[in-house]
Amino acid sequence: MRCPFCGHAESQVKDSRPSEDGAAIRRRRSCPECGGRFTTFERVQLRELTIIKRSGRRTPFDREKLVRSIAVAMRKRPVDAERVERMVNGIVRQLESQGETELSSHVVGEMVMKALKSLDDVAYVRYASVYRDFRETDDFAKFLNAEGLKEGEETEE
Repeated sequence: MRCPFCGHAESQVKDSRPSEDGAAIRRRRSCPECGGRFTTFERVQLRELTIIKRSGRRTPFDREKLVRSIAVAMRKRPVDAERVERMVNGIVRQLESQGETELSSHVVGEMVMKALKSLDDVAYVRYASVYRDFRETDDFAKFLNAEGLKEGEETEE
């Protein structure tokens, strides 16, 4: 593994342990060249996935992009990071077990929305506003009415 600090081609594993409920291996590494320490994660990848965007463009599936988009929706929400990580792992497993190597971005978006709805209503609406490209406040109102989320209703915490 290349050192992220100095770019040296080799690093030494100092410690390995299971992480994310056994779905990944966390490795602490050090660079023999600069002495820098860093952590890597190793995950099982069942198959290479390609996402077909609305424009028809194809891009490789990027788990970190999925994590970032969910993190934006979850920002300042009272939900444990471990629950969010389990949700992401579940979505990735579902995508990989679909049997297809090419998936529509629509499929991914709908899976994320379904998972967020069961986790946190505010994050669900935030994600939907970007995913469904809300342009004005009426779009929010229509969405909330269609989803049965009423004003003043408490979110699940």
